[in-house]
Amino acid sequence: MKATLVGPVLRLLAVPLAAVLAVLVIAPGARAATDLAQVAAALRESPVYVDPAATGILAASDAQALADKIKDADKPVFVAVLPAGYPTQDLFQNLRTDTGVTGLYAVRLGDRFDARADSAVLSRQGVTNLVTAAQGAGDAKAQLNDFVDDALRDVGGTAPESWGGTASGDGVSTAGLITAGGVLAAGGVAAYALVRRNRTRHEQERRAALAKLAVVVEEDITAFGEELDRLDFHPGEPGADDAMRADYGRALDAYEEAKSRMAATTRPEEVRGVTQVLEDGRFALASLAARREGRPLPERRPPCFFDPRHGPSVADVTWTPPGGATREVPVCAADRARLADGEAPLVREVDTADGRRPYWDAGPAYGPWAGGYFGGALLPGLLVGTLLGSAMAAPSYAADYGSGYGDFGTGGHQGGDTSGADFDPGDFDGGFGGGGDFGGGGDFGGGF
Repeated sequence: MKATLVGPVLRLLAVPLAAVLAVLVIAPGARAATDLAQVAAALRESPVYVDPAATGILAASDAQALADKIKDADKPVFVAVLPAGYPTQDLFQNLRTDTGVTGLYAVRLGDRFDARADSAVLSRQGVTNLVTAAQGAGDAKAQLNDFVDDALRDVGGTAPESWGGTASGDGVSTAGLITAGGVLAAGGVAAYALVRRNRTRHEQERRAALAKLAVVVEEDITAFGEELDRLDFHPGEPGADDAMRADYGRALDAYEEAKSRMAATTRPEEVRGVTQVLEDGRFALASLAARREGRPLPERRPPCFFDPRHGPSVADVTWTPPGGATREVPVCAADRARLADGEAPLVREVDTADGRRPYWDAGPAYGPWAGGYFGGALLPGLLVGTLLGSAMAAPSYAADYGSGYGDFGTGGHQGGDTSGADFDPGDFDGGFGGGGDFGGGGDFGGGF
């Protein structure tokens, strides 16, 4: 091996060893339980930490296998194994603050177990369900593996970048790292390669989603430009006043801003800002048209649900999609008339692998596009029972396509983000043992 490769290889081997391999070189009970800040530091470098005073709870080899499983899945799941006497006051909130990474945090404390999560990656009810399901397991190895297996299917987001960095493990000697590294070198390299492949696949999926969105948004921008041309307004024309010129200026600005934003877009979630701008521009055009024709100014309403290119809606009507639930949707005047006559509305369709489909049945990529037009509070009711609505309700949606869609998302940092102390403490409150509703009161819940 060339000398220039020694440093990177040693750093690669150290990644999963910061916390887990510490138990190989420190005898059980050799020192007191680790300070929570040190636990958090270890979790920033590896997903599993076993306190040296708790090595009898989970063996080093089992901890390493658990860490590898989490890394292979590329999910922000953190596991800490602590001794029975470890202080529990505000344990989860303080651990989350010190770690500073959005994710799901599980703690095995003696023979007790609990978990908390940022709501951006998993709902409180989701955490409760996972903890409750895990309580029937036997020893720590079985329990933690069952919990992690279930969690990896549900939790949103990706692993923090820091797991690919250099670990500084508390109490780990150079000799211990070299000895353990010789044993785990092949496995460590393989695990790292798998994580890289998972992240590469994830980025490829996001790029594919952005490519789909680009086609639809470019069609919207083109349609808006054509509306501007058809309006044929000239600021100096007879009868034009300052209000008309202001409307026209807002519409022109929206057109240019939408083009520039879309040209600079690199992630699917950024598309939401583009369609928000287009929605503003179309309302400005509708206002200008009303002023020129002497009509009352339009009410500020969301665009037509069936196709936002139709412009601002004029009413909410009851509509039932084929095989779906009835809901109230905002519609333009033309689609309101079609529905009143028993005809089908003119629906925005997009290309899919199965041919042209309504955008709400074309997959999860169209959430940011719809979110920009319809906002967060309105969208869940509009998309109830649709393919897009179901996708947006999944915990992992915010990590892939952005958050803040009313009941579909919670905003804030996504799974794996380094947020420091910027998180909702309510997601991590309560005494230890309360996460699965099986506790017996106080700071501790029942054991197993």
